[in-house]
Amino acid sequence: MGGLVLREAWLARTKEDILEPERAIVDPHFHFFVENEIFPHYQLADLQRDATGHNVQQVVFMECEEGYRKDGPEHLRPIGESAWVLDLAKEAEQAPPGSFRISGMIGDGQLYNGALAAETLDAHLEASPIFRGVRDMGLWDASPEVDNADPPTNMNFYRESSFRAGFAELAKRGLVFDAHQYHSQLPSVAELARAFDETPIIVNHLGSPLGAGPYAGRHDEIFPEWQKNVSEVASCPNTFMKLGGLAMPWCGFGLEARENPPSSDEFVATYARYYDHALQVFGPDRCMFESNFPVDKLSLSYDVLWNGFKKIAAAYSEDEKEALFRGTATRVYRLEAL
Repeated sequence: MGGLVLREAWLARTKEDILEPERAIVDPHFHFFVENEIFPHYQLADLQRDATGHNVQQVVFMECEEGYRKDGPEHLRPIGESAWVLDLAKEAEQAPPGSFRISGMIGDGQLYNGALAAETLDAHLEASPIFRGVRDMGLWDASPEVDNADPPTNMNFYRESSFRAGFAELAKRGLVFDAHQYHSQLPSVAELARAFDETPIIVNHLGSPLGAGPYAGRHDEIFPEWQKNVSEVASCPNTFMKLGGLAMPWCGFGLEARENPPSSDEFVATYARYYDHALQVFGPDRCMFESNFPVDKLSLSYDVLWNGFKKIAAAYSEDEKEALFRGTATRVYRLEAL
């Protein structure tokens, strides 16, 4: 991918008034990047600046291999991220009234270590009172043109016995699992949900329909398979869907390549069918809008993104909107209601 750059001047070409500025929002998926050599650096002050306008009250940090310990046992190095984010959460508490709080975080559980994952999870819990669960990415595709996660070496990462042995430790501690894989791997997420029906599983980024490499330009062809696989996951009552993430450049929709960034109307026109299907099969009480910032910021601004979400939700009842923008995330991640 190479080093990615946030183009503030380009993003500023599209400006919109904030829709429903009073609507309370929990953003359940964002990252801070400090040491990363691929993703643009993005820190607390950056998110605070981007979130100004929409009524973002709480946010949930998503693991991104930042702040790891530099030494010690490999399976305990991710604990550094939990401690680092807790420090940032304390810093966020000192912000002026009206600013968001970092109320939860998802760490790296290294569940593929099997029973040893119990030590990792316990160390996360000891390091941070806002730790809520883990994400072990299963992203894998056979094409060398598609970026895969590490350590998966095949598309069956979530089916492997060592991973499942580690996964079994989550329910014992009341922790959740964020699943990040390509749409072609969603059946393995459904199998995981059926095998561990006491563990909430939150699917990231609308199931990540492939759109890069050999899949570029094939969205219409791939959509029915994506629909089928998303519906299979939705049949498991312990699963939830994060609505967002498709503005990442490698999803192949090309928003980042436009002369001007998209408006919220253009955002809705591009992605509506994905949101509509997910909402149909999961229902608003099992869905939550997510920013995936700053990664999606490569394609559009925070203001435009959440305006787009508000337009997608326009036809839903007030109770359903409350679930989509705040309630589902608050419940699933066990956040303190504000």
